[in-house]
Amino acid sequence: MKWSSASLPARVAIVDVGPRDGLQNEKQPVPAAVKIELVQRLQAAGLKEIEVTSYVSPKWVPQMADNHEVMAGIQRQAGVAYSVLTPNLKGFEAAELDRPDEIVVFGAASEAFSQKNINCSITESIERFAPVVSAALAAGIRVRGAMSCTVGCPYEGDIAPERVGMLAKLMKGIGVQRVDLADTIGVGTPLKVQRALDATLQHFSVDAVSGHFHDTYGQALGNTLAALDMGIWNFQSSVAGLGGCPYAKGATGNVATEDLLFLLQGMGIETGIDLDQVIDAGQYISAFLGRKPNSRVATAVLNKRAG
Repeated sequence: MKWSSASLPARVAIVDVGPRDGLQNEKQPVPAAVKIELVQRLQAAGLKEIEVTSYVSPKWVPQMADNHEVMAGIQRQAGVAYSVLTPNLKGFEAAELDRPDEIVVFGAASEAFSQKNINCSITESIERFAPVVSAALAAGIRVRGAMSCTVGCPYEGDIAPERVGMLAKLMKGIGVQRVDLADTIGVGTPLKVQRALDATLQHFSVDAVSGHFHDTYGQALGNTLAALDMGIWNFQSSVAGLGGCPYAKGATGNVATEDLLFLLQGMGIETGIDLDQVIDAGQYISAFLGRKPNSRVATAVLNKRAG
C-alpha cells in the first residue's frame, strides 16, 4: 500500500484515557492529588479530551472512589472536554453533580464477555443504558459508547464483524452519539480491524467513530494505520501506556499516547499536542507508580535526554 497525505486525515483528535482506564486496575492506591496533577499535565500538553474517572461502586473499583474529589480539583480549561464512565443510572446521577462534558457507557460485541464482565446479555446491557443515555442528553451532556471486544474475546476467540454491527446499531438506537471501536485484548490485526470498522460505519459516520487499540501483541500502531486509511481521525490512548491487560498476564494494555503521537507527527498529521510534555506527564505518573513508562518513544527520548 502506498501512503499519501491526500488519503490521510490532516488532523487527528486524541482522547487520553490514562487517568481512568489506565489507572483503574492499579493495585496501589493513587491519591486524588496525583490524579489531578496528571490531568493538569495532560491538558497543559495540549490534550483537548481526557477521560478522568468513573462512577462505579468503590467495592468493585476502589481506585475510582475519589471521583468527586478529582473532578472538583481539576482546574478546567476552556476547550477541554472531560469525560467519565457511568455504568448505570445511579452512577450517572453521581457524575452529573460534577458536570462532565461527556459520559461513557459500554457494551461488548461478545456475549460471553458481556456475561462475565457485567453479568447480563448484550441486549440487556443496552436496555440498562437506555435511561442513562436519555438522562445525559436531557441534561445537555454528550454520550459516547465504548464497544469492547470488537475483534477478539478472551472467551469466544474471533468476533464476527456482524456482531460489531449489531452492537453499533443497538447503541445508535438508544441515542449514543459516537462510539469507540475497542480491541480490548489487543489481538486485532489491520484487516480484522478494518472489517470491524466497516460494520460500525454502517451505523455511525466516520466523524463519530474512534479507534481504541490495545498493544498486547504489538499491533496497536499497525491497527491505527489501518483505521487512518479508512478516514478515522479520532483515537484513544493512554499516557505512559498505563493500563495492563487483565486477560494476558504481564501484557501491556492501552497503546501509549507518546507512541501514537510519534507516529502521527512522523506522518505530518496535526494533533496540537506537545510530545515532550506528554513524555514528562508519563514520567511523572510512572515515577509515582515506581516503574518506567510503558512507551517505546518515551524510553528512547528519556534515554537520549539522559545521554
